[in-house]
Amino acid sequence: MFKKILIANRGEIALRIIRTCKEMGIKSVVVYSTADSESLPVRFADEAVCIGPPSSSESYLKIANIIAAAEITNADAIHPGYGFLSENSKFSQICEDHGIKFIGASAAMIDKMGDKASAKTTMLKAKVPCVPGSKGLLKNLADAYKQAEVIGYPVMIKATAGGGGKGMRVVWAKTEMEEHWDSARAESAAAFGNDGMYMEKFVEEPRHIEIQVAGDMYGNACHMSERDCSIQRRHQKLVEETPSPFMTEELRTAMGDASVKAVKAIKYEGVGTVEFLVDKHRNFYFMEMNTRIQVEHTITEEVINFDLIKEQIKLAAGEKITGTEYIPRLHAIQCRINAENPLKGFIPCPGTITDYHEPGGHGIRIDSHVYAGYTISPYYDSMISKLITVAQTREEAITKMKRALSEYIIEGKGISTTIPFHQQLMEDKSFNEGNFTTKFMETFEMK
Repeated sequence: MFKKILIANRGEIALRIIRTCKEMGIKSVVVYSTADSESLPVRFADEAVCIGPPSSSESYLKIANIIAAAEITNADAIHPGYGFLSENSKFSQICEDHGIKFIGASAAMIDKMGDKASAKTTMLKAKVPCVPGSKGLLKNLADAYKQAEVIGYPVMIKATAGGGGKGMRVVWAKTEMEEHWDSARAESAAAFGNDGMYMEKFVEEPRHIEIQVAGDMYGNACHMSERDCSIQRRHQKLVEETPSPFMTEELRTAMGDASVKAVKAIKYEGVGTVEFLVDKHRNFYFMEMNTRIQVEHTITEEVINFDLIKEQIKLAAGEKITGTEYIPRLHAIQCRINAENPLKGFIPCPGTITDYHEPGGHGIRIDSHVYAGYTISPYYDSMISKLITVAQTREEAITKMKRALSEYIIEGKGISTTIPFHQQLMEDKSFNEGNFTTKFMETFEMK
């Protein structure tokens, strides 16, 4: 087992990893930018190393500085959390070259699953259902027209290096193709330095359902049930829950089996997530695989009473998987509480928190890194916390969430939060009936 782990991240996920390290008897090192010098991860880690100014490009994305911090503190492993360098194959390879264990996927695995076109090819070979689409990258506009005729409109053009909704366009008819082709390529080139595009059938009335998976170096693999992440805005998740209200036993078994096939096909080692689109007829299609821990790992932990960060660390240290296929008997919901104004298009609202009170009670979990006096920086993600409720039924979890949201106090000059949005969502008839898709937010109106 590792003696000291460096955490190459910030905020609540850094604090989350520190806590598990302490429980496992492992020393922790956290790196931080000057903007995060007063953060809780810096306070609670065994060691802390400043790696640069506020800009992510000069701190949390600065590989040389992070490796130097690992070397001067004699860390034998690096946990990247999520975001930043968590799925950066170059970083994974550099860690290996320096004799430091990267607690995540190998460079080869990240490259295989990080590029959406190659990932789809790999999944088709493994007989994992995929959305009908182009075989590899589109050569040019003429090829795009040709593939769309074969697949059938509507189609979606996607950037092979995409993420966060960038480089994606839905094309409903042939007359729209050229305009969307040009704009998607330009956006992808600007965001990722890569304008490669591929095409898929546009799945109507889709659900975004993902399966939690784990694999070890001995070829064992398992899944730990699903999470429904359909409530999202501009491809950014807002609320997640498990089990999905759309799930059936038959569908869970089929999606679980397909996910384990995916893990074994690439000989995956570690904790990850296989993401699917599920249409209104409960046909499911592979979308992508995230070779890291997810923001919403919390709800899976709650319904199966299982520490996924601990499992990550153990698998990276060469141990066998301890997770098993699981059918959830409880229900958990997570609301992402962000410093954003939902009445003004969810614009970020950075500032200093002056009054902070967290809800409590049975079945309430909060993963957060803030406190009264903490300044929410404009340089990073606007997340304040993740509020999780767990109960015997979905109805009880929603009722508990309403109560928890009513107790949550976050105040500060200029600060607005997404709490009012979540309160309205918990009262929404369609949401309560489990009747929603990834398009839900397109018609949802704040009152």
